[in-house]
Amino acid sequence: MKHISIRIFALLSILLLSTDVYCQSSGGSSNYLIWSLVVVGFIILIGAIISLSDNLLNVEASKQGLDTAEGDYGVFPSLSNLFAGKVPAFASKATYHKLSKGFTINLLGEATEVDHGRSAQRFAISPKDFIEMSPIPKVEVEVGQEVKAGDVIFFDKKRPEIKYVSPVSGEVIEINRAEKRSIDTIVILADKEVSYTQHEVPSINESSREDLVSYLAASGGWTMINQRPFDIVPALSNLPTNIFISTFDSAPLAPNYEGLAADNKLAIQNAINTLNRLTEGKVYFGLDAKAENAANSVFTDFDNVEVHWFAGQHPYGNVGVQIHHIAPIANGTNVWTLNVNDLITLGHLMTSGEYRTERHVVLAGAGMESNAIVKTYQGAHIGDLTKGLVKEGSRVISGNVLTGKQVTEDNFLRFRDSQITAITEGDSYELFGWLLPLVPRPSLSRTFPAFLMPNFQFEGETNMHGEGRAFVVTGQYESVLPMDIYPQHLMKAIMAGDFEKMEGLGINELSEEDLALCEFVCTSKQPLQSILRDGLEMMREQL
Repeated sequence: MKHISIRIFALLSILLLSTDVYCQSSGGSSNYLIWSLVVVGFIILIGAIISLSDNLLNVEASKQGLDTAEGDYGVFPSLSNLFAGKVPAFASKATYHKLSKGFTINLLGEATEVDHGRSAQRFAISPKDFIEMSPIPKVEVEVGQEVKAGDVIFFDKKRPEIKYVSPVSGEVIEINRAEKRSIDTIVILADKEVSYTQHEVPSINESSREDLVSYLAASGGWTMINQRPFDIVPALSNLPTNIFISTFDSAPLAPNYEGLAADNKLAIQNAINTLNRLTEGKVYFGLDAKAENAANSVFTDFDNVEVHWFAGQHPYGNVGVQIHHIAPIANGTNVWTLNVNDLITLGHLMTSGEYRTERHVVLAGAGMESNAIVKTYQGAHIGDLTKGLVKEGSRVISGNVLTGKQVTEDNFLRFRDSQITAITEGDSYELFGWLLPLVPRPSLSRTFPAFLMPNFQFEGETNMHGEGRAFVVTGQYESVLPMDIYPQHLMKAIMAGDFEKMEGLGINELSEEDLALCEFVCTSKQPLQSILRDGLEMMREQL
């Protein structure tokens, strides 16, 4: 281990220096020199044995599923564990993870207040938001048709049992097509008061697993579930090892789910109970130990769920990072994940039989005239929500600045998004910008004085400050990814199409959001998220 090697090197340096001084003072006696070399050799041998034992213990701990990325199961504890702070009192009754790697990007434009005057009139659902979906699914509605929230809109011809349903009630006004007549979006003009299709709710405890699965597939609830690896809607026959829900998002300007969860406690509990029936493993909650109201978090009030607290910097809120530290995905297995919004929607289906997709969408970023939280529904029209807010020369993003998709105000929120971010469109060059770092910007490099101002909020922009370069080893990725994975080696294995190395290097544990920060700090300006998706698709095609 690194800390043992450092100790051995320091000890040897002291011994060699003292030996040299002593020999000089005694006239260079060869006996003393020989004995000193023997002692040094003995120390090297003992150090090598300890170092090897330390490594072997950590390897064995990793094989047993223990968290070697966070803990230390070697001969000696690491310095970071020796001087780690105390576990907060509110987290003492659950497992506490303090992650040392990561990088938090503080941006201007946080939304804190609800704007009750804003709402959307149009909503859409897009087949393109679902990986593995056929480009031309079977559409069950026509333009001019009236639908209720929960009515079937389309289904994949390869898996017709899984239904994709309307987020609101209203009139279908557009069925937009893209290249090769693929379905782009199906747009609904919403009613002022949303009405819902009523489903007959099966008993969570008395119904069979097959009955629960069939109900969720027919009502739209199954589409709330995300399978890892590959980030796809799972097959109905799929049995997950465990199910994970991250109750917070550590990405820049991300929404806070506490308020929405407080209003939907019964739905969340019923969702948890249902998910427990769908897995032979456990349902896990990842909670934010750094939040101001962590001690009073609403997410600690639920039964039948195992709670794990996380502290650190982004991406500690990513469900993939939490999975890695709780129960990593083994080769040949899979897990399910849900975000809080999807958990609530599934819970309402198991409570009232209604497909409810209420969202608290944040309008964030310095590219907005003002920032706000809007209460709306899944797939809301971006222009309706941001009307008059986006500054000229700003880029609009569905999602956050690291993983979001560039959109226009004529587009709609993606299926799982509850954030719209606007930042300055950067298309300029700074003369000697890296030599004269006068403009403050978030950067992992200490060339910029930003590290001296940990709470400073930056005005985000899209400028890359460089172009694509040679893909060289820098160690930057490992410094911001709190997982026991070597991202750069994995990326090169993907680019080489080496399936065995891809699997061995942990591709099944990753999703694009997990590498987004690596892409942000990348000196080589490589599109890591795109490369990872190519690799995941290559792996999926081999199944």
